[in-house]
Amino acid sequence: MTNFVLDPRLERDSTPVMRLGLCQLRLMDDSRWPWVLLVPQRPGICEIFEMTPLDQTMLTFETAIAAKAVKQATGCRKINVGALGNQVRQFHLHIIARNEGDDAWPGPVWGHGAPVPWSRSARTAFTERLLEAL
Repeated sequence: MTNFVLDPRLERDSTPVMRLGLCQLRLMDDSRWPWVLLVPQRPGICEIFEMTPLDQTMLTFETAIAAKAVKQATGCRKINVGALGNQVRQFHLHIIARNEGDDAWPGPVWGHGAPVPWSRSARTAFTERLLEAL
């Protein structure tokens, strides 16, 4: 949509991977966990119930394919999916690869330590694996 604007914090903290049918798929800049975002390209949406039924269906589909791709690209044990929006109101969905023994296991990743930015080569390698899995 032409009047969609990405929240500046999401833009600052993530890099675009690709556009799906409804969402931007973005990689969070924290290498501790392979962590992507789905951001529906609809203006003014803060909650999933504010989306049309068709957009909700598309989000479900895109969540499933993105989560499957993250799992395939990482070989992780568990995928966490969450939509909090307490700090960034614009609706976005987190898809996070988790493994027993990772920095925050078994707790949530939010608020756990300081982000560790991806190196350029590691980000490129992960993005390539993710795109191949998609």
